[in-house]
Amino acid sequence: METNGVTTVKQEPEVKTEETPTEDFQKLTEYGINIKVANEIVKIYETGKLSPEDLDERAMDALKEYNPDDAIAVLKQFCESSLEHVGNKSAFLCGMMKTYRQNKKQGAQASPARGPDPNKLSEILERTGYSLDVTTGQRKYGGPPPGEDDQNPPPPGCEVFCGKIPKDVFEDELIPLFEKCGKIWDLRLMMDPLTQFNRGYCFITFCTKEGAEEATKLDNYAIKPGKNIKVNISVANQRLFVGNIPKSKSKDEIMEEFSKKTEGLVDVIIYRSAEKENQKNRGFAFLEYDSHKSASTAKRKLSTGRLKVWNCDVIVDWADPVDNPDDETMSKVKVLYVRNLTSEVTEDIMKEKFGEFGKIERAKKVKDYGFIHFEDRDDAIKAMQAMNGQKIGKLEIEVSLAKPPSENKKKEQRKRELESNIDL
Repeated sequence: METNGVTTVKQEPEVKTEETPTEDFQKLTEYGINIKVANEIVKIYETGKLSPEDLDERAMDALKEYNPDDAIAVLKQFCESSLEHVGNKSAFLCGMMKTYRQNKKQGAQASPARGPDPNKLSEILERTGYSLDVTTGQRKYGGPPPGEDDQNPPPPGCEVFCGKIPKDVFEDELIPLFEKCGKIWDLRLMMDPLTQFNRGYCFITFCTKEGAEEATKLDNYAIKPGKNIKVNISVANQRLFVGNIPKSKSKDEIMEEFSKKTEGLVDVIIYRSAEKENQKNRGFAFLEYDSHKSASTAKRKLSTGRLKVWNCDVIVDWADPVDNPDDETMSKVKVLYVRNLTSEVTEDIMKEKFGEFGKIERAKKVKDYGFIHFEDRDDAIKAMQAMNGQKIGKLEIEVSLAKPPSENKKKEQRKRELESNIDL
């Protein structure tokens, strides 16, 4: 524009970002985050709900790659969320971004869950002194309780699984119910990030086995009219099945190889062919780990397809849960389980070898394994200790106390017998 011979330049209205760009704003934009998104983040900083230290590299990268309008929408949701018990805000934000994207693909916005009653929840936390950690996939109460050492968690048998929980039930209703059974170590309610309702189940770990046993009495309890929950002792699977391994490999070789590739391996269980001496295993083995976490990590690592064992693509899956009777039941067992029996080992030979340690009621051989029934438990224990690892026939035998069949197995056996009689 020209006025009185003087040319002036029309000023375009400036896009307002920060009146004076702050150091935090500059760091965000220098990282590659969109200006509008950076503005929204700085606004959240000002509320105190988020600090620069809360955003890790993963969250920053996700925000940088995210559509700016969608990122702003997620950040607004994040700011409106109850973040009081969110320990890792970066992980929580990343979970929200993933959920937002999935909801957008489905073309539907789920109605957000109301969440627990804040007054009831505050009362519980103040009364117990427990912590509450919230992520997009889980709400964790405790673990450990105040004054307890997280390096010494409760032993196996202290955790229960609670299923068939109504989707709109939260820890403010579950904790008062289960804490009547015993001192809770932790309660983990599994959440659906898409709906923000629970997934219908949780795990409660008690400080003692007695607490867990008491909790099983809540099985079929009506937590709401017509809504009965399912409660049973939870057994953490620590055993993996691995197939397609060379049959020439011994137990020690398998232990050494898988210990190099995974952590927490404590035992290897193999089955030999009693008639094929050159085969040291049947092409598969069971790997026993020190915890469910170690087993789960090993399963993920071995299942990628990128990791070969002796140049073989191994097959990995969870082993079927082992039915372990309680100590009281096992303390009454007088029957021995014997493995690696070759064809020339007869029931008479079994009686002869094991009869040196006490009176035998009967011996039963089934293919390459068998059972020895003693009259006296002490004699069975002596025989087990003396005979385990000894050579009978062509192979060294493995001897252990036989596990009594569980009630479920007894029912299955009775059902098969009944069906067999019907067929006749």
